Amino acid sequence: MLNDFRFRPGMPRHFRRGVYLLPSMFTVANMFCGYASVVYAMRGEFQTAAPFIGIAVILDMLDGRIARLTGTTSAFGLEFDSLADVISFGLAPAILTFSWGLFHLGRLGWAAGFLFVTAAALRLARFNIQSAASLDKRYFVGLPTPAAAGVPAATVYAWPYPADDYPQAIIALVIVLVPALLMVSTIRFRSFKTLDLGWRRSYLYLFVIAAGLAAVATEPRVMLLVLAYGYMASAFVGLVYSRLRRRTSKRPPKTEGTTAAEAAGEK
Repeated sequence: MLNDFRFRPGMPRHFRRGVYLLPSMFTVANMFCGYASVVYAMRGEFQTAAPFIGIAVILDMLDGRIARLTGTTSAFGLEFDSLADVISFGLAPAILTFSWGLFHLGRLGWAAGFLFVTAAALRLARFNIQSAASLDKRYFVGLPTPAAAGVPAATVYAWPYPADDYPQAIIALVIVLVPALLMVSTIRFRSFKTLDLGWRRSYLYLFVIAAGLAAVATEPRVMLLVLAYGYMASAFVGLVYSRLRRRTSKRPPKTEGTTAAEAAGEK
């Protein structure tokens, strides 16, 4: 006979010890993907190394959500997640890009990779010390580290051939320095956690998600590249749009039948 056990408001939730370890297991898997990406990048297997960073992004999204769903969030989990992110979204993309093209630039190449790692660590440290009350959950301050890591990872995945000339080395330099600067900037990037398009109770929401997954599965190299660079550029599109909107709102309203000078003379 099955027991009808349901959680009710006010009832204490008793979880097994394994449930508390579940978010950390996803964090360990995230860290393993970063380590695997470094190993394959050092071996020159870029087509294998780059997807590991993408898998780490998915695991990083899951561990926090699982911790909130199971009520097992903790200060240890937060710090452990940040340390794993430094490896997966700081060190791994830097090593991947260095092995792919930065090595042609010598000391400038490894210095650029180090700047990316430093920017990722600073971005994570700044996020950890910010109080939840002072944060606008609609936006991230600075480019998030998973999105920053996605730029070099998507680029290398789209063109997994090592640099044999100077122009590709310059491209590698750009794809690590630009995300590094955006990570430590104060430019706001949209957070999709609170984005509500009014579709949550309609089948259109599920259809859009299915269409996105189908597009990525059909053309993964192109779609991942579009997603990575599109999100990075979205902040600048938002800045231009907000400035144009402010200029439009500051214009004085037009009076019908008379000009502004005539209206001022009648007063």
